Amino acid sequence: MQRQLREESDYDQLPDDVPISAHIADAELIKRFNSHYVFAIQVKQKGGGKYFIFRRYRQFYNLHIKLQERFSPENPKNVYTCELPSLPGKVYVGNKQDIAEKRIPELNIYMKKLLELSVWVLLDEDLRIFFHQTVKDSEHVPRSLRRLRPTTQRVKSHKGKEIVREKSEAPQAEALYDFTGDNDLELTFKTGDIIYLLKRVNDDWLEGILNDCTGIFPKLFVRIIKDLSEEALDAKEGRTGAHVIRCIYHDAHCCEIRNVTLRDAVPVHPDHTELLSLMRTEFGKEDIALNYRDPEGDMVRIIDNMDVELMALEAKVHSKVRRPDFAPWELHVTRKADLSVYNTNP
Repeated sequence: MQRQLREESDYDQLPDDVPISAHIADAELIKRFNSHYVFAIQVKQKGGGKYFIFRRYRQFYNLHIKLQERFSPENPKNVYTCELPSLPGKVYVGNKQDIAEKRIPELNIYMKKLLELSVWVLLDEDLRIFFHQTVKDSEHVPRSLRRLRPTTQRVKSHKGKEIVREKSEAPQAEALYDFTGDNDLELTFKTGDIIYLLKRVNDDWLEGILNDCTGIFPKLFVRIIKDLSEEALDAKEGRTGAHVIRCIYHDAHCCEIRNVTLRDAVPVHPDHTELLSLMRTEFGKEDIALNYRDPEGDMVRIIDNMDVELMALEAKVHSKVRRPDFAPWELHVTRKADLSVYNTNP
């Protein structure tokens, strides 16, 4: 069986219940006679199944010792050998919570490299027992999942309308390890790839672009070459950090400027319907249209969320609004039937 699995179709012949990836979602304190921390680990199987297991560092250590005895090249009796990844060492002094938190990224790397080893390692009995969900695991509900991939959406591209920054000026990172995304929302890359950063999703995940593909990935797997701008850092929660929108109302007889203050921060890409409703309330008129000025100075009508996103993208490069409490773009409000504000010349 092991010899057969060494052929090119190794992966296809593996059982569906073999673990292929694992990621620590959180570290939980177990209060007993001897209080200790366990790691809540989400495991993904080859067949697509996902579940949680809960393991102490001691169990990681015991597994590593058994795998060393069985697969270490230093033991001449071992028929199948491989170079095992390094396990973070034992720590005897220090705060237990700090130790557990520090171990999370190290153990994530260890599990990733471990599950990328040869198929005979994946079929090892002790390894499969370690990643197997016991009855006790299935009854244990994680208290929080703060390190799992956050919910997000892919960045839409606008053919012919994209704002392209000079690559030398763009925030970027170098991949330290290979990373294979679990789905279309996650970016796949190899060691050494240069990823251009779009935003910080949370403390553990970034969003970037590589070879015209956009997706999110763990910060742990890259080295930051040039960090995101302050604007991008403020937008990690989908907000600009600003609370004021500058609005310019155009009428046949006057042009009025208003600064509309919001209770919450202005979204990076506001919803068009909500923005329209806000302006109708602010100006007391129903028959209005929303617009922005493009880099050439022409008025462009906003009719959907894609136009709002394009307005925000262009504002990153051409914004004239400098105050940090103001949104980086200006909103121009006109009467819906007034087409005289648009440049219709070819």
